[in-house]
Amino acid sequence: MADIMSQVSEMVGGVVIFLPNIIAAIIILLIGWIIGRVLGKAISVFLDKIGVDDALRKTEPGTAIEKSGLSIVHLFDVIVRIFVYLIAITAATNVLQIESLSRMMAAIVAYIPNIVAFVLILVVGILLIDFFADWMERYGTHMEIALIGPMILLVRLFLYFVVIILALTQLAFDLTIIYLFIGPLAWGVGLGIGAAIAIIVGFGLKDRAPEIMDRLFCQVKK
Repeated sequence: MADIMSQVSEMVGGVVIFLPNIIAAIIILLIGWIIGRVLGKAISVFLDKIGVDDALRKTEPGTAIEKSGLSIVHLFDVIVRIFVYLIAITAATNVLQIESLSRMMAAIVAYIPNIVAFVLILVVGILLIDFFADWMERYGTHMEIALIGPMILLVRLFLYFVVIILALTQLAFDLTIIYLFIGPLAWGVGLGIGAAIAIIVGFGLKDRAPEIMDRLFCQVKK
């Protein structure tokens, strides 16, 4: 009986000694939850104010994302919240002195910037590609260049492929096989598209060169 009471007393004593750590961990988690929600909301409002969602809606991938019910603004909100929550959980596990869990959470938190870089490269890359492709298409249409539409589509798809590969490298995936098989093909396609556009633009402008030169001379005289 004395042994049982001694064991119970030791267990209660251990819980009492460990209780401040548990309370501190709970407080850290609560603060992390509040900061995560506030910071995530602030980031989403900021991105919405500068028109990130509106800009993406004008792109083909953005249209597809919108149809799926997602939005880039909400995605960044979720990423920021998860990042803050994971930091709070890591701090809480450190307070609880659980080494294995602390190491696992530290590894997860260290991987979050890779995910953020992946999303940023995709978003910025898609916006820049669509801006460039739309400008080229408007220019080609204005100059009445034949076959400009299909060529711009091929350029758009090729650049999307390049951006996706660049984004995937941020996730630390082994893309060696993709580079070996698709890399030379992609460069060949890229060079072919570039040459085709140069030829099309050259032939398209050939007949309009006198008109363009007349306009330039008129502007110089003015």
